Amino acid sequence: MTHHPDSPLFPGAAQRQARDDALTRELAAAHDRVVAGPVTPRIDLAAFRDQLAAFDFQAPQDAARLLSWTIAQLEHGLVHITHPRYFGLFNPGPVAPSQWADRIAAVFNPQLATWTTSPAAVEIERHVIRAVARRAGLPADTVGHFTTGGAEANCTALICALTRAAPAFAAEGARAFAGAPVFYASRACHLAWLKIAHQSGIGRSAVRLVETDGAGRMDAAALAAAMAADAQAGCVPVMVVGTAGTTAAGMVDPLADCAALAQRAGAWFHVDAAWGGAAIASERLAPVLAGVELADSVTIDAHKWFATTMGCGMVLTPHAPVLSQAFEVTTGYMPSATRDVDPYVGSMQWSRRFLGLRLFLALAVAGWDGYAAHVEHAVGLAGVLRARLEARGWRIVNRSDLAVLCIEPPAGAADVRTIVGRVLASGRAWVSVATFEGRDVIRACITHGQATADDVGILIDALGAGASADR
Repeated sequence: MTHHPDSPLFPGAAQRQARDDALTRELAAAHDRVVAGPVTPRIDLAAFRDQLAAFDFQAPQDAARLLSWTIAQLEHGLVHITHPRYFGLFNPGPVAPSQWADRIAAVFNPQLATWTTSPAAVEIERHVIRAVARRAGLPADTVGHFTTGGAEANCTALICALTRAAPAFAAEGARAFAGAPVFYASRACHLAWLKIAHQSGIGRSAVRLVETDGAGRMDAAALAAAMAADAQAGCVPVMVVGTAGTTAAGMVDPLADCAALAQRAGAWFHVDAAWGGAAIASERLAPVLAGVELADSVTIDAHKWFATTMGCGMVLTPHAPVLSQAFEVTTGYMPSATRDVDPYVGSMQWSRRFLGLRLFLALAVAGWDGYAAHVEHAVGLAGVLRARLEARGWRIVNRSDLAVLCIEPPAGAADVRTIVGRVLASGRAWVSVATFEGRDVIRACITHGQATADDVGILIDALGAGASADR
């Protein structure tokens, strides 16, 4: 057997095993400290930058010390989304199987551009995509792939919509349209759509932000009026986006109405279910997503309510030929003998990480019933939080069936931004300021699968202390 000398980049087996074991122990201890400590970071940024500046990369440094230093900086230099009292944006504490998946993928480091180089990995991802599509009620021939997140998945949907609306778009871009291509999303949508329109070449002015109905959902009548006005003006409606779980309030647009209006105009219907899509796991909650089965494409982020590690999105579509037409490419250095399964000829990415293993292992370990319990637990805790706050005079202004509350303080309390600032400064919990139907609210979302009623109680106490007007 050939002996390879040890090096800093490729340590010998014994040395590597020792470092791996030590890293595992250090990470476990750091996790325990994070859970027991404040949610918000307490870092001396000036001192950290001085330490960082000392890394001039001229002389090798001891790996063990570097690993310990890195863990310490992240322990004190992050908002801890892995903390059970992080009631913030859709960034849950990751489930253990997805962390194991990252470790496995890092060791084997498969390149998922082609089926030929990574058949087992590609087949695992295809299997998971089919399972999620079935659970969402999409047609049996639905295809799709994993993405870096919801923005990439949504961008994929827009490119497909543009390609179907004008096949010459692939070669000519927006010039392929007789009029300006436009698409529609709720004013409460995720505004990554503006960046996506920019990236696609049709421009940010192509995004029509449709008014909401006073309850945080797209107003179907306003959508119909906007589409009619654009058609009259010579614009080309190419896509309607229904949001299933708005970022600020967890509201679900009237998906069936959106689908009908899109179909009437010959437009693509996309459902952005990046967070709310996990409700498909629960037979009790799935009806909230009624109409998703009518979609031409769907975005679901596994790194949101499915609680895998960051970032792990999915895009699903029953229109395999459109997906292929939108992204096909032929090269001499990477000929494709399996174009129907090679990811690089049906998606935006070329080189890609084995993202799907995260959801595969999590679903295999927990099953759909395990995930049903996971999402129902979050919704149940949100109900506990709602009841306790309302009993204390706070107002919940959104009526989401999911796990987000938009909260207004009682009369005479401090204003929303002051309260949130005080909660964050306390380190006891993490909430944010959001806008709901034109007014500031305190946004609290149950994101952590191990959050408890006790954690909710601590949040309520922190809100109460922050609301005091005489501080």
